[in-house]
Amino acid sequence: MPEIPAGMRAVRFNAADRKLKLTEVPVPELEPHEVLVKVRACGICLSDVHLIDGGIPPVKDEVTLGHEASGDIVAMGSEVPGWEPGQYVVMAGGKPCGKCDRCKVGLLDDCRNFMLLGFHYDGAWADYVAVPYYACAPVPDSIPAEQAAILADAVATPYAALVERAGLKPSESVGLWGIGGLGTHAVQIARMVGAGLVVAVDPLPSARERALTVGADVALDPTSQDVRGEISKLTGGMMLDVAVDLVGANAVISQCVSCLGRGGRAVMVGLSLEPLQLEPSLLFGIQSHGVLGHLGYNKRHLEQLVRLLAGGRLDLESSISDIMPLEDTPKGVERLASKDGDPVRLIVKP
Repeated sequence: MPEIPAGMRAVRFNAADRKLKLTEVPVPELEPHEVLVKVRACGICLSDVHLIDGGIPPVKDEVTLGHEASGDIVAMGSEVPGWEPGQYVVMAGGKPCGKCDRCKVGLLDDCRNFMLLGFHYDGAWADYVAVPYYACAPVPDSIPAEQAAILADAVATPYAALVERAGLKPSESVGLWGIGGLGTHAVQIARMVGAGLVVAVDPLPSARERALTVGADVALDPTSQDVRGEISKLTGGMMLDVAVDLVGANAVISQCVSCLGRGGRAVMVGLSLEPLQLEPSLLFGIQSHGVLGHLGYNKRHLEQLVRLLAGGRLDLESSISDIMPLEDTPKGVERLASKDGDPVRLIVKP
């Protein structure tokens, strides 16, 4: 392995002025349970954009962003078992706090204060990143670095939302609102797990076309079509079993709930500070609707997705809209924020 330098480049976010800056910082010093990973690729996510624009409150005054990353282990802490320098990995985008009552008894997946990579601690818009060894999942050499990287949120989050949180079953009908970075993969996942009807909803013509290309049965425009009426026709009046808000807006989750059939589940994946206001409680109760919040995924989901991608069950080649050097990260953030070219995922390669 090449010698590890003392310093590295990192794209840092300053909460006071909401600016990004490429700067030189020390290479992270490892805790006993951590590995140092040389970053191959890292995605730019809409949650990064919302942290920068104030839509998501900052956790730290200054932090290196980037939570969708793949790379190669180059160093290990003193208590790291089973890993070796040179192993190619994708990293889960978070870690348990290790201090709450759940963590203290080993229930790490139930941590009450889960910490997010690139928000609570330094992320992977950098040459190197330090993560707990148990955040790493091995990746076959056949998987390109940029595709491996986006598994760690853009794919894993909708996967967990559909497969586990919503409990989507074969033959059930599902509606997906917002066909961006998360929604594009939600369409593929819904199709992969056997949904009987996949309806995509997005105001952008390019997003609707993309949804149909990756497996949606129907793509609707909420600005010009009666979405509820169209879904009623498509389902013979039965409506949807599952509706997913991948945007994070009250108007969207409200429309999701309005399109549910009896016993239907709405899942809110998109994040915002808007308060929720839904249908009258009488109707909500009579129809036995459920509204579920969702954040992220568990490590097992990431490992499952590596196997699915390696086995050809997922095709992420078209999800990579552009690849750019680390110094162009701020330009990439601007492109994603303005939807310039309607990107699915923009990738940084240090």
